[in-house]
Amino acid sequence: MHTNRNKAQTRAIAVARPTLGRGQLRLIGLALLVVLLAMLAGLKLATARSAPESFADLAEKSLPAVVNISTTQMVSPDSQIQDLDEMFKEFLDRQDGDKPKPRKATSLGSGFIIDATGYIVTNNHVIDGAEEITVITHDNEELKAKLVGRDEKTDLALLKVEPKTPLPALNWGNSEELRIGDWVLAIGNPFGLGGTVTAGIVSARQRDINAGPYDDFIQTDASINRGNSGGPMFNMDGEVVGINSAIYSPSGGSVGIGFSIPSNLAKGVIAQIKEFGHPRRGWLGVRIQTVSPELAEGLRLPEAKGALVSSVSAGGPADKAGIRQGDVILEFNGRDVADMKALPRLVADSQFGKSVPVSIWRKGAKTTVTVELGELDEQAEAALQTTQPEGEPEAAPDKGDKIELLGMEVGKIDDAVRAKFELPEDAEGVVILSVDENGPAAEKDLRPGDVIAEVDQKAVAVPGDVCDRVKSAQENGYRLVTLLINREGDFQWVAVKIGKK
Repeated sequence: MHTNRNKAQTRAIAVARPTLGRGQLRLIGLALLVVLLAMLAGLKLATARSAPESFADLAEKSLPAVVNISTTQMVSPDSQIQDLDEMFKEFLDRQDGDKPKPRKATSLGSGFIIDATGYIVTNNHVIDGAEEITVITHDNEELKAKLVGRDEKTDLALLKVEPKTPLPALNWGNSEELRIGDWVLAIGNPFGLGGTVTAGIVSARQRDINAGPYDDFIQTDASINRGNSGGPMFNMDGEVVGINSAIYSPSGGSVGIGFSIPSNLAKGVIAQIKEFGHPRRGWLGVRIQTVSPELAEGLRLPEAKGALVSSVSAGGPADKAGIRQGDVILEFNGRDVADMKALPRLVADSQFGKSVPVSIWRKGAKTTVTVELGELDEQAEAALQTTQPEGEPEAAPDKGDKIELLGMEVGKIDDAVRAKFELPEDAEGVVILSVDENGPAAEKDLRPGDVIAEVDQKAVAVPGDVCDRVKSAQENGYRLVTLLINREGDFQWVAVKIGKK
């Protein structure tokens, strides 16, 4: 009976179901697909982090580990005075005929605890020049601090206090996970008002504000003002993802454009300062320049990316690994070099003494070399200056060869040319004698006295070499040539369009 009843039901269903055409089946399939996509979109939206109802829990958890930093230093009487009491006292001194004396000035900033034993992170500019540093904790305890070390290039500093009991400490977060539009929280000491909490979003990433060679700032609209410097910026998990360091403001107050040092840059620098007292960065030993679209075309590079090597330090890590002038560094230690500014950050973040793979573009092909990084010497090398010996007569240089396709005249380097343009003894190549002000060379700011060392990554010794390279490039259908220019000892690659005769 049970089996028959099922069969009967099946027949009834079969009779009741209408016959569908192919067009109707397609419509049903499309409808189901739309429903499925909507469900997937809903799931994706559900995983995205929504705006919090309140920041109170996060603020309550984070505030105890944020400190105020007070510094004192002696300043000269000629320095600008901002404190009204000091201004009035100096005015009375002048009225009494007394000479203004050096005075103590106090400034305020922010910091945060990263170790319960008393290590505190802040900005270098907060403590720069300070004779005394006082840390004021969230519960108003004052602790004398000593400077462990600092780094001017990233504007970071590490302090140490000796607390009676363990201090509340914060954890570093991963700034690489931040997305534009994510919520962030800032805590600091704006205008001396301690324990101030502000919130906003990540407005942009990888900002270069010309503050240093490793600029990679996070931009935020969370309110940041004077005194916030050195304070932490948090993600919604309560992790430090940035150190508030600078603002853009015509008035000096917040206009919604603040900048924070990303945690992924800061934590490596701070760890090295803690261990060695100063950062120990990797060193590659190259000078680099931007790869413009014209240079990319001249180097036969598929796209304008990477860092173009303009010179290599003799005996340096890159030199030992076989990196040459004209190579374009595309990848460093497995990470893309998107542009010239990216390479110094990648190298500096790497451990000196480590061997890393470096992918380069050389003469139309990609290859990889292994470089053992050195340690960056923070002391700048003295620039070599070459002067013409006194009493040496200047002879008239020989007439050069006119290269109409580039709009310039070039000549060989002889004693007369060295004397006229004050070229160093080791200058090799072909010198530019004159430039047509309306020609392609003038468009690239090439000047008489510039030395052409290479054309399309091939060395040149006489004017005929330059002429031959330019003609060859034109015959092969190229629109421009790349010249390695030596100007007063500085090398730079320049892409020059091939004109018409």
